[in-house]
Amino acid sequence: MSIDMELMRQKLATLRGEGKRENRDSVWFKPDEGDTDIRIVPTSDGDPLKEMFFHYNVGSHQGGILCPKRNFGDRCPVCDFASQLWREGSDNNDEDSKSLAKKLFVRTRYFSPVVVRGREDEGVKVYGYGKQAYELLLGYILDPEYGDITDSHEGTDITLTYTKPTKPGAYPQTNLKMRRNTSPLLEDGEAISPLLDKLPDFGNLFERQTPEQVDSILDEQLSGDGSAESRSSETTRNPAKSGGSEVDRAFNELMNG
Repeated sequence: MSIDMELMRQKLATLRGEGKRENRDSVWFKPDEGDTDIRIVPTSDGDPLKEMFFHYNVGSHQGGILCPKRNFGDRCPVCDFASQLWREGSDNNDEDSKSLAKKLFVRTRYFSPVVVRGREDEGVKVYGYGKQAYELLLGYILDPEYGDITDSHEGTDITLTYTKPTKPGAYPQTNLKMRRNTSPLLEDGEAISPLLDKLPDFGNLFERQTPEQVDSILDEQLSGDGSAESRSSETTRNPAKSGGSEVDRAFNELMNG
C-alpha cells in the first residue's frame, strides 16, 4: 500500500499549527449584538457547566495559560511566583508587588456546550462566560420550577442578550433569561443522539502546558531578553546547575531588595 500523501500533508499542517486554529475557532459560540436563543445540551458526566483555571498576563499567550495546579494537580510556577510576590508585597508594604501578583493570580472561566437556535446544523458549540453568568445559570438549574434545562426533549432555551460596550475600556454586557416554555433540542428526535455524539472535547480546547514549559514561559517574560528558548530543558528542570532560573533570581531580588 502506498503512502497516503494527503494524510501526510495534514500531519505536516498539524505540526506547523496550520489549520488547527480554524478548527478550534469554529467550535466557539461568539454572540452577536442583540438577542440570541441558545440551548445548553446534556453531557455524559452530568456537568454542563465546566470550570477551567487560567493565568493571564504571562508571556504572549493572549488566551491565557491553563494553570497546571488547579486544572491537573501539577506544580504551577506562576502560582508559586504570584504567591511569593504577594507575600513580599505584604511584608514590605510594596503595592507594586501586590498589584503584579493580582494580575498573575489564577482566574476561573466557565464553559458550556450549546446549540444556537437557527444554526442547529452547525452542531454543538462551546460558550465561554464569567462568574456572574455562571451563578445565574446555577440558580436556574437548581430552581425546581425549571427542572433539567438541558433535557433533550423537555429542556429550556435561554435568550442571551449581548450588548457591546459604548465607552472605551468598558466591558460588554451579557444577560441570560430562561424561556417560559420547554421544547425538544431538535424537531427531528432521531437527530438528537447523533448531535450529542459529537460534543466538543473540552480536554482539547486549550493547549496544556507542562510545569517545565510554564517555567520557560515565565523565565522568558522575567528575563525580558527572549533567551528562554536557548536555555536547555535540563537547566529549566534543575536550575541549580546554572545558578538558578530567572524565577529564582527574581525571588532573591524581591526578598533581598
